Amino acid sequence: MPITLKTVDPDFEAGFVRMLSAKREGATDVNDSVAAIIADVRARGDAALCELTARFDRLDLPADRLRFSAAEIAEQTALVPAEDRAALTLAAERIRAYHARQMPEDVSWTDPEGATLGWRWTPVSAAGLYVPGGQAAYPSSVLMNAIPARVAGVERLVICVPTPDGAVSPLVLLAAQLSGIDEIYRVGGAQAIAALAYGTATIAPVDKITGPGNAYVAAAKRQVFGRVGIDMIAGPSEVLVIAEGPQNPEWLALDLLAQAEHDADAQSILIATDEALAHAVAGAVDRLLPTLPRAEIAGASWRDHGTIIVARDLDEAADLSNRIAPEHLELCVENPEALAARCVHAGAIFLGAHTPEAVGDYVSGPNHVLPTARSARFSSGLSVLDFLKRTTLARLTPGALARIGPAAVRLASAEGLHAHGASVEARLAMLNDRGTE
Repeated sequence: MPITLKTVDPDFEAGFVRMLSAKREGATDVNDSVAAIIADVRARGDAALCELTARFDRLDLPADRLRFSAAEIAEQTALVPAEDRAALTLAAERIRAYHARQMPEDVSWTDPEGATLGWRWTPVSAAGLYVPGGQAAYPSSVLMNAIPARVAGVERLVICVPTPDGAVSPLVLLAAQLSGIDEIYRVGGAQAIAALAYGTATIAPVDKITGPGNAYVAAAKRQVFGRVGIDMIAGPSEVLVIAEGPQNPEWLALDLLAQAEHDADAQSILIATDEALAHAVAGAVDRLLPTLPRAEIAGASWRDHGTIIVARDLDEAADLSNRIAPEHLELCVENPEALAARCVHAGAIFLGAHTPEAVGDYVSGPNHVLPTARSARFSSGLSVLDFLKRTTLARLTPGALARIGPAAVRLASAEGLHAHGASVEARLAMLNDRGTE
């Protein structure tokens, strides 16, 4: 049974804190195994990739077949039904249009002292995108990672996707094609992350790695960070639905179940200001759950991590939401914009009853790679900015240096850094000799 809490109860705070602090990820420590895999790939390159692919994916491949050929990509993408192709194309167009608006501008100005200052944005040279395989195929993840990188101007994009027992997803390859990527490797797990970070004879290294994965992939990203950049370390997914009556209980139940069916560690939370609505949604979940093909997974998620909270009003609901800092926040209320203004910690907000989070996973436009495990308190979802670097620019005229340089000399002296001060003082001395204003 899901946790049920009422803010009016005297023990509510203790129960809420327990819910917030409950660990949802598996306790398996994979760090040592991942470190060994990374070391092996660094030492033996392609030979290690081939052996590990045979061991974990039951697929024997020589190094020259790790990469999908152009003919293989064309053959597989031709298998995609027309309606699926149209849906994926629509998603790609909307994701591209949304992220194009995120591109920042280079800026330059001259301040009153005569210093010309500014910044410029440049893309990373190469990015590696990890796409999960195995239990399910995620073409939407390809689009959400690759398109922002393309919009940012990344020159080289690489995809690694496992193909257990040789199973290939035509939709994943089509998503790569729609994103303009043809460098695709059938390599998964920690070994893929190691190859992207350090390179092998077949796979050249990249500068940044993004994309979701299992515990091994997450641990590998954590261990190679610093050698390369990464997007984030994602935990189990979560949704918070805030609802006030009248709402359709079945719609809300389906929104909760849509999150629960991701995996058994996912979390679905409902905050309702009406106890009758909370009971109606709980009943709808119980009725609808057995009808799902992934009922076993969704049932475990709802049983172990599902939470229903009855709040006094929307102000209290917003306060609780900010403490939860959810990955996904649905506001099924009469005035969602007003409530959204109060919800300052959330990865993505979905406004109104006709904006289910599931639409955001595919076609609404904003990115679905979002901060989990309360990290929305301090981080944001994937965007073009993740594939850009900001370089600051400064140019001083002699007059500008004469005006602000002495302050730099004083601060360098205060910090005990003699050469810092001397490098400025030498220029100031020359300016004084020449009488430069």
